[in-house]
Parts: sequence; structure tokens; C-alpha cells
Amino acid sequence: MARLTGARPAAARRWGCAAAFLLLLLTVQAAQKADLSGDATAATINHSLTLLQRLQELLQNGNGSDSVLRVRSAASDEAKVFHTHQLLLSLQSEVFESLLRNQSVVTLHEPPETAALFDKFIRYLYCGGVSILLHQAIPLHQLASKYRVWGLQRGVAEYMRSHLASESSQGHVVGWYHYAVRVGDAALQESCLQFLAWNLSAVLGSAEWGSVSVELLLLLLERSDLVLHSELELYTAVEGWLSRRQPEAPVAERVLRAIRYPMIAPSQLFRLQAQSAVLARHRGAVQDLLFQAFQFHAASPLHFAKYFDVNCSMFLPRNYLAPSWGSQWVITNPARDDRSTSFQTQLGPSSHDAGKRVTWNVLFSPRWLPVSLRPVYSDSVSGAIQPVRIEDGRPRLVITPAMSSPDFAGVTFQKTVLVGVRQQGRVLVKHAYSFHQSSDEAPDFLAHADLQKRTSEYLIDNSLHLHIIIKPVYHALIKVKK
Repeated sequence: MARLTGARPAAARRWGCAAAFLLLLLTVQAAQKADLSGDATAATINHSLTLLQRLQELLQNGNGSDSVLRVRSAASDEAKVFHTHQLLLSLQSEVFESLLRNQSVVTLHEPPETAALFDKFIRYLYCGGVSILLHQAIPLHQLASKYRVWGLQRGVAEYMRSHLASESSQGHVVGWYHYAVRVGDAALQESCLQFLAWNLSAVLGSAEWGSVSVELLLLLLERSDLVLHSELELYTAVEGWLSRRQPEAPVAERVLRAIRYPMIAPSQLFRLQAQSAVLARHRGAVQDLLFQAFQFHAASPLHFAKYFDVNCSMFLPRNYLAPSWGSQWVITNPARDDRSTSFQTQLGPSSHDAGKRVTWNVLFSPRWLPVSLRPVYSDSVSGAIQPVRIEDGRPRLVITPAMSSPDFAGVTFQKTVLVGVRQQGRVLVKHAYSFHQSSDEAPDFLAHADLQKRTSEYLIDNSLHLHIIIKPVYHALIKVKK
């Protein structure tokens, strides 16, 4: 089709469509401007849904069309043809406004992925809404970016950030991260990174682990907030990634040197040295780290800290879910009353401290009130107590050691509280709160959670799922000159 034909000239039809559309808009706007001066008879008549239906019919039937889009793809010999209206396209996209300024028939060339969704894209331009599935997010975002439809671009990006936990057969978070890097969406990058870090164990066992890029893998390995069962689990996953991807030697060695070997027990390190083909292939690149790890486990932490810098990431635990590092705590009906529990952790990751335990007491209060909000006697004659509402309180979690010991010398404790939520049928980490020994609680713990509602996103079957992790950190008391 080279050009549109009809009873009226194209220009006349274009202006007729514009006038009709503007008249509809003015009618809706006038109906919504109800008199709000207090007149009890004031009301709003809203037929916006009818307007949207009429606009959708314009697209489906091509009534009054004054422009044609022909969408071609390498996957098909036939072009998709859309009979459109220049005014509507121009209102939504400056790119279409420019393309249709001096021509009524435009041929567009699209990759198969975006061509398959072009009808959804056009429907959004007419109706301002579109349904979307996980695998459609990137192609729709690409169309919105290419044709500068900024509202749709923001909407798809927000959809991606809010659906990271959605379940898919092949996984999607890694692919979304790589796409965010390509298009420069920093907010989506950070959201994907945070999700991957807090739910790494689930990712390690999924199909998408093999699609992780070198850059993403190194970014993850640098982080201390990774949530996984143990450092050995991480090494096993990295070993599998290296075996499948077969990167060049410098890349493989850089990856292997990011493993925190002191967090792995000596017996497991011996087994890796004897059985790991990857470690045997690159032994020279990590031999110094393995030797240092064995020294770390052989000497007392205080003695080791005199000669080696323990204030580096190699000696900082990640968020390990193994029982020796913390405990899970499920609080049923958390809004009901205060609860308490206790558990034990190892004093430190060094084998020298393997048999030493620290007992921790935990107190949870669903409605703790800060001093500024607690009831006080007023200066009035009645001396009445100021009323305090239940909702003025906020959840509080206090973690304290139940004991003190000389063994604590040279050790401080970082505390991390993971909050699990159910999303799309899976239990995942939604929030992580971290604080140090100098503080017994996280000041913003569940600050925005409404535990009174059984439908709260923080509750699973009306229970609050927490996992408390204690991370011992060694530091030197005496510096020895070398």
C-alpha cells in the first residue's frame, strides 16, 4: 500500500480526526470539573472508559485512518500493517511525530522480538495501558525507548523492578540486569543486584546461573551481603561456572581469588585441593590464599592478627545460613504480644574457636514505643495521661549476648536480620537489616510494615519469618612491627 485513499483528502480527514478527538477530550475534562464549592448536588460524570473503548475501536477498525505503519522483520517475509491516526501517535511519541510529518506511509524495520509485540505497543499509544508478561518486558522497553514513549518506558522499568521475585522456567533477573547495563538504567541494575545478592542460593541452583557474565560474577563476589548456605556452596557454584564458560586464565584466576577461603573449614579445603580440577588448573594463582587460610585456622585469631591484616574482605563472613552462623525464627501472630528466643553461634570462623559458642537472646516487640511517644502526665489539673494509639508503636528487635567471656577479646559481632516473604509462591528475602555490636537493634526494623493486617506482604500464613545471622569479625589488639 503506497498511499491512503478515501472520499475526503488525507489532510481533511486528518483534521477531522483531530477535531473529533479533541472534542472528546474536552467533553471528559468538562465532566470531571465538578463544582466543589460545597453544593450537595455536585457530582462527577466520568465516561473515560467509554472514550478508551472508542479509541481502541479506532485502532481495530481503522476508521478515519490517515497514516499507515508497515512493520517488517527478518523473521517474516510479510509486513504487519497498522492503519493509524497521526494525531494519536504524535501525542505519545515525538519520533512518530517526526516520521509522519511529511508522509502517510512509513516502513519500520524491527527485530523479531519487538516486531512480535508491536501490536501491544500501538495499543498502548491509543489506550494508555498494556498487559505484559515476564518475557515481554525487554522487547516492550526497547520499543518504548526507541520511539521515546517515556511513560511506557518508566512503566515497564517499574514492572521489572517489582517482578524480580516472579518465578520463570529459565530465570529472568540475570537477563534483566545485563539489559539494564546496556541501556544505562542504574535503578534497575541496583534492584537486580540486590535481589541476586539476597537470594543467591536460589540463583546458584537455577538455569540462569550459567548466563551470568564475568562482570556480574565479579560484582557479586565482591559483596559481603550475599545470602547463601556457606562459602563452600559459593565455591562449588563458581567452579561449575568456570567449567562451563572456560574463560581465559586471567579471568578465571581473578574469579578464584575472590573466594573467601578462610571461611571454609580446613577439612573442606584439603578436599578441594585433592579433588577440584579447576583449583588444580589454577593452583599457582591462589596458592598464597590457600596457605594463608590454613595459617588462619591453625593459629589463634589474636596471634594471627598480629602479623596479618584481618581488616579486609577475605576475613569478613558473608550472610551464611548454616546453623553455626545463626538461627531461623518464625513468629506466629506477630502483632499479638512480645516474644523472645535464644540460640547459639560459633565464636568465630577460625578452627581455633570451633568449639567455643556464644549464646544470644532475642526480644521481639510488635508495638514498642519510643520515649517521645510514651504516655506522660500532663500539666493540666486533671493530670490525665495522654492517649496513645496502638498504631503509634513500631516493631522492635533486640539482639544481645547472654554472656561475656575473655574469648571475646579481638572479636566484634555484626548482626544481620533477614525478613522472608512469599512472592509468586516462593519464599525469598525481602529485607535485610544489619547493625554492629555497638548497637543491640536495627533502628528502622520493619518501620513500614503493618503487622496488624493478616494480608501484610511481610507475613507468610500470618507468621513473620526471620533469619538472624551473627558475623564474627576479628581485629588486631596489638600491632607487631615487621
